[in-house]
Amino acid sequence: MLPAREPRASAMAGPPAPDLSVVVPTFNERDNIPLLVGRLAHALADVGWEVIFVDDNSPDGTAAVVRTIGAGDARVRCIRRIGRRGLAGACLEGMLASQAPYVAVMDADLQHDESLLATMLERLRDDADLVVASRYLDGGSAAGLSGTGRTYTSRLSTALARRLLGVALSDPMSGFFMMRRDRFEPLAPRLSSQGFKILLDIVATARGALRVAELPFVFAERRHGESKLDARVALDFAALLLAKLTNDAVSFRFLLFCLVGLTGIAIHMATLQFVLATARPSFGVAQAVATVAAITWNFVLNNMFTYRDQRLAGWRFVAGLIRFQVICAVGALSNVGIASWIYGDDLDWWIAGLAGALMSAVWNYVVSAAFVWRQR
Repeated sequence: MLPAREPRASAMAGPPAPDLSVVVPTFNERDNIPLLVGRLAHALADVGWEVIFVDDNSPDGTAAVVRTIGAGDARVRCIRRIGRRGLAGACLEGMLASQAPYVAVMDADLQHDESLLATMLERLRDDADLVVASRYLDGGSAAGLSGTGRTYTSRLSTALARRLLGVALSDPMSGFFMMRRDRFEPLAPRLSSQGFKILLDIVATARGALRVAELPFVFAERRHGESKLDARVALDFAALLLAKLTNDAVSFRFLLFCLVGLTGIAIHMATLQFVLATARPSFGVAQAVATVAAITWNFVLNNMFTYRDQRLAGWRFVAGLIRFQVICAVGALSNVGIASWIYGDDLDWWIAGLAGALMSAVWNYVVSAAFVWRQR
C-alpha cells in the first residue's frame, strides 16, 4: 500500500496575510478593548489589517475580552503571556508573530490617534522604513500627559536620548509608530525585551540605517484604566541609555542590576551607621547585619525590576530569597572578614564598609544570574 501523499501547499492555502498588523501591549485594559477594535475597523476600512493584543496576564480579564471579540472577528488576535512582563517584550513578541509586511505599535488606552495609521502606512509604501507619530512636531500635542511632572519627565528623557544617543527624532519616546517588518526582523535579536521604550531601542540599534519619517499627532486624555508608568520606567530608561552608549557591550539586564546594586550600597552604609550608632556592637557584627540587609534589599528590587519577566512570587519568592541568602553566605563571610580587617587598620568605618559592600555586589550578580532566577 502506497503511503498517503502530503497535501500540497496550494491545497492548504487560506486567505493571504493582512497588509498591516497593529500590535497592542495590554495590562488591565479590559474596558478599552472593544472601543479600540471599533476605532481600528473604522480607520482601516480600506486596508487589510489585524490587531494583535499582547496581554501580560491581566487580572481584570483583558485577554478574555479580546478572545470573545476574536471569536467573531478573525482580525482580532490575542497572545497571553504567563510569567513575563514588560512593554518592550510584549511589543517584540507581537511584532515577531506578525506575517504582515507592515507592523504598527500603539497603546490600548485610546491616547494614540488611530486615524493616523492609514497615512503612516502610505508613507511606508512610498519611501520610509519607519514612521513615528510625534507629540512634539508642529501640529502635535502632548496634552494627554497626566500632570506637569510627567510632561517634564517626557521632555527631559527626550532631550537626553537625542543628545546622548544622537537619535534625530523629535519624539524618540513615542509609543506610537509603524515600520516595515523586513527592516525590523534583522534588528530584533539585538533589541532588549526589558523596559518601556522600544522605539528608542530600535532607532539607536539601527544606527542611522533606517529611513525615518515623522508625523504630528495629538496625545489624547486616557479614558479608562490607569497609567502604567512608575519609578521602574526611570530605571529602565537609564539602563537603556547606558547599554546603547556602550554599543551593547554590556547587557541591559546587567546594567539594571548594577543600578539596583548602587541602592544596595546606600542601604548597606545606612544600616551600618545606624547599628554602630545605636546598638554599639563590634564592627564585625554591625557589618554582618548591614550585609544581610543589603542582600535582602537587592534581592527584592531585582525581583521587582531586573528580573520582573521572571519574577518570583508566593512560595517561589520565599524560596528564592532563602536560596539567595544561603548562596551569598560565602561572599558575606568574605565581606565581613575583609571589612573588619580594613577597619582594624584604623581606617574610617565607611571605607571598610564600602569595601565589603562592593564584594557583596559582585556576589549578588553572579549568584543570582546563575542560580536564583534561572531556576524559573
